[in-house]
Amino acid sequence: MRRILFALLSLPLAFAASAKMVHRSVEWTDGGTRFHSVLVYDDAGAGKRPGLVMVPNWYGVNDQAVGKAEMIAGKQYVILLTDMYGEGVRPANDDQAKTAVKPLYSDRALMRHRVNLALAQLKAQAGTAPLDLGRLAAIGFCFGGSAVLDLARSGADLAAVVSFHGALQAGQPALPDHFKARVLAMNGADDQGTMPDAGHFMDEMRASQADWQFVVLGNAVHCFTEVGENSPGCKYDARAAARSYRMMRDWLDAAFAKRP
Repeated sequence: MRRILFALLSLPLAFAASAKMVHRSVEWTDGGTRFHSVLVYDDAGAGKRPGLVMVPNWYGVNDQAVGKAEMIAGKQYVILLTDMYGEGVRPANDDQAKTAVKPLYSDRALMRHRVNLALAQLKAQAGTAPLDLGRLAAIGFCFGGSAVLDLARSGADLAAVVSFHGALQAGQPALPDHFKARVLAMNGADDQGTMPDAGHFMDEMRASQADWQFVVLGNAVHCFTEVGENSPGCKYDARAAARSYRMMRDWLDAAFAKRP
């Protein structure tokens, strides 16, 4: 009897031990370029959960970006960590990253096309991942923040987008009625790269029909969520990062629940 009882008590522990973060390759080809993204979620539960397109910083899909996707996904989201460059482009330093992002900043139509394609690929995972197609959003960091803001500007059918220390300039402004997603942008008060465009961004948002918030995080510079960054203009800030993640989750929860 004691053996049976021990076996029964061990079942939850065994299940917990078997649960793991799934990393599944998601690949597609567009314009002759092969893209290699990663679907990230916890397989502990069978219930469907919201899906997020996540565009990383200008270093693209790498181990650090996968770790950040794991941390954000937890047991709450299914995340498509999105390759915006193509599988042959994996920057190893700032110079290579600048080269990688230049074609997309120069051609915002191309940026919008690629990030919309990523959204379509996330939706296509619904048959094999615990994804709720009624609750979709996008988040992005630095360059990725620019990309998800452009996703919102394109009129993508999303509940929300959240940009962390992303460039704010529109490139190709949206039509006033294009915004379907609720827009949250969070930037450091001392971010000399993005904050000069804050006024133009807010003018754009005011002219739109979007539900939007622009949050300025005091004492933070660029890269405030990027662990390990520690240069004067690009520095991780644990306090700003924690605050921004809390605001992200609150924003997404409200958008998915369709609360004001």
